[in-house]
Amino acid sequence: MPADGEQPNEQGSPAACPADEPEPEAEAGAGGRASGSGTGLSRRRLLGLGSGAVLGAGLMAGGLGVTQLINSTDPSGRPRPVFALPPCIDVHHHAMPATVRSWVAAADRPPGIHSSLFAPWNAHDTLTALDEHGTELAVLSTPIPAALTPTVTHGAELARLVNDGLHGIAVDHPTRFGWLARVPLLDIADALAEIDRVYDQLQPDGVLLTTHDVDRLLADQTFDVVLEALHARDAVVLVHPEALPDLSPGSVPPFLVDEPTEITRAAVSLTMSGVLDHYPAIRWILAYGGGAFPYLAGRLIAGRGRGYGADPASVQAAVRRFSYDTAGPTSPYATPTLLAATRSGAGAGAGRILYGSDSHAIPPAAVADSLSQLRADPALDAGSRAAIARDNALRLFPTLHHRLAQGRS
Repeated sequence: MPADGEQPNEQGSPAACPADEPEPEAEAGAGGRASGSGTGLSRRRLLGLGSGAVLGAGLMAGGLGVTQLINSTDPSGRPRPVFALPPCIDVHHHAMPATVRSWVAAADRPPGIHSSLFAPWNAHDTLTALDEHGTELAVLSTPIPAALTPTVTHGAELARLVNDGLHGIAVDHPTRFGWLARVPLLDIADALAEIDRVYDQLQPDGVLLTTHDVDRLLADQTFDVVLEALHARDAVVLVHPEALPDLSPGSVPPFLVDEPTEITRAAVSLTMSGVLDHYPAIRWILAYGGGAFPYLAGRLIAGRGRGYGADPASVQAAVRRFSYDTAGPTSPYATPTLLAATRSGAGAGAGRILYGSDSHAIPPAAVADSLSQLRADPALDAGSRAAIARDNALRLFPTLHHRLAQGRS
């Protein structure tokens, strides 16, 4: 049933959801858009968010009709209502700068090169897709498999190419793109040098760290000095799964099970190692809804009886310390667990959930479908949807908040 007085219109298009009515745990969104320029959503397109125009455009572009979406049903077989979102902030959006793609192709390292992540990318087509999906700003990142950087020199060189490329895109479109820096973890000195370079010269909105580097988990003590440097920068860190070795033909594709499992393993190791307590200024985002971590938190408590686990208070604090993006997607199946796991006191738990599309790694039709699932998620009310789509990201990324506010002025 609709929540908070929302009503779909007669054609099933969503009525406007209040963008300035966050759920209790999150601050109200304060970002804005650039008016009268190509760097922000137009007034007509913003109004379209309320009328369902953007929703319909995005679905048609992805090969899905609005009627097909609206006819999604609840367990009783009744059509599930679909509601609008405020202009979204997408925190999990991949990009492949042309210089990076050329470098990878010239290096002649085939693992993963034919994946969608390495498909040609350009800002014009991406901005068109963002408008169709009702997304105001996307935070770009480029997760390159470690197999493509087998030496320390390669790792440092590629990190610089990625960071310079993403920075250039964000400079050209400051109210449409943010970016996360790549850190070359093969060599600690290179990692520290690149952190200093990007934060002192390029001003990223955060960093992307992979769940492991070759044979070392992110929580390995080897990386303590890297985490200390990020702690000193009050960094936002998106934890993204590292590519796994190719499996035998007929195996379940890695993206379906193995990558969420990698996120789960990283979250457990970060919890058990004490990293979360040692570096409290780092603001962590777990990709793909945290994998199975929120769902298996109780198992970590029970694990004390088998020699590996933590007390309930520590596990609960860890679960609530992370933020979780919706790439995967999380709606509708994982949402109740996320809300329950991250709930604080009597408030709802939506303050720790962020919209993430996984764009460029997945096709536009899949992005449109995951957004439709978020709009129709029966576990969310109007305030929760606004918090997830926009408000939480602006609270977590003050740099984005500042740029959008400048674009609005």
